[in-house]
Amino acid sequence: MKLHPLITALVFSSWLCTTVTAQDTFSIVAVDSVTGEVGSAGASCVDLIQFFPTFSTDFIGDLIPGTGAINTQASYNATNQSNARARMLAGDTPAQIVAWLSTNDAQGSSASRQYGVAALINGSPQAAGFTGTNCVNYKNHITGPNYSIQGNILLNQAILDSMEARFLNEPGDLACKLMAAMQGAKVVGADTRCNSNGTSSLFAFLKVAQPTDPFGSPSLLAAVKTLSNSGIEPIDSLQNLLDAVKNCSITAMPILSSGSMQIYPNPVQDMVYIRMEGESQVTSYCLMDVNGRIVLSGVGLPTELDLRALVQGVYILELSGPIVKTYHKIVRQ
Repeated sequence: MKLHPLITALVFSSWLCTTVTAQDTFSIVAVDSVTGEVGSAGASCVDLIQFFPTFSTDFIGDLIPGTGAINTQASYNATNQSNARARMLAGDTPAQIVAWLSTNDAQGSSASRQYGVAALINGSPQAAGFTGTNCVNYKNHITGPNYSIQGNILLNQAILDSMEARFLNEPGDLACKLMAAMQGAKVVGADTRCNSNGTSSLFAFLKVAQPTDPFGSPSLLAAVKTLSNSGIEPIDSLQNLLDAVKNCSITAMPILSSGSMQIYPNPVQDMVYIRMEGESQVTSYCLMDVNGRIVLSGVGLPTELDLRALVQGVYILELSGPIVKTYHKIVRQ
C-alpha cells in the first residue's frame, strides 16, 4: 500500500537503532518566559518513509514541559539525546548541557554532532548551541536570548539568518514564531540534498508544549513526511496543518510605528542610532545579551544607544508598545 506523504498526529516512539547516519539539516528550539511554553521545529532532506519508517518525524526534538527544549541532530544518537534530557532535568543550563555533551559523547564523536538547547532557568530564558567541526558544510548555529537555530548541509548562512529574522519579527505566540522561522528556510535546496527534488526538505515538524503537558504529549504537534521526488514542499504542508488548528494572523498586532525604522550602523563599534519616520508607539526598550540579561533599558524610543561599555557579541533590542513587541538584532564589534 502506498503511504500518503502527509503524516500527522505523531507521538514519540521507541528507537530500533541507536544512531541515524542521516543529518537533520535546519532546526530551532525556543522558550517563552511569559507563557512557559517550550517548542521545537525542524526539517531535513531524509526520506523517513522509505529508509527510517520506525522513526517519528519529530524525533530530533525533546520538550521538557515548563523547562526547556533540546534538538539533537547531525549523526543523530539517541543516547546523546537521552543524556541531554537528563542534564536538563538535573537543572543544568543550556550552556552546561552542550558543554557536557561535547565532552561526553556516547560514541566519542562530538565533532559530528550538532545541538540546540533553550530553557527557562529560574523563569528567565537561556539558550546555547553547538556545531561540531566534522558536520557537513555549510554548518553553523545562531543563539539569542530564548532561542537557538542550527543547521548543517545547508545552502548557505542566509538560511539561518532568514530563520532568525522571521522568528524575531513574528508578533504571534511561540508556535507562530516557530512556523515563521521554518518559512524562512523555505528555499529550494535549503538542505542541498533536496535541490534536485525542488524542495527545501523531505520532512518537517513543529511542536509546542504547555507547562502542564505530560512529557511526550505536547499540546501542539504538526508533522509531515514526504517521499523523494514527490515534489511536495514539507514546509507548506506544515503551514497548512498549523493553519487548521490556529490562526497566527489573529495574534498579529499593529506595527509600532506608522513609518519605517532605521538602526545604524549595524554592526556597530560604539554608538548605534535609531531613526523612525512617523509617530512612534514605543513605550519602553531594553537591550539583552545572548543569555537574556538586560544590559540597557529605558522609557520611550531611544534615538541612540552607547554600546562602548559592552563586550563584543550579539544583542537583541526589544521595543515594547501597548499591545506588541518587536525585536531587532544588533552586533557589537
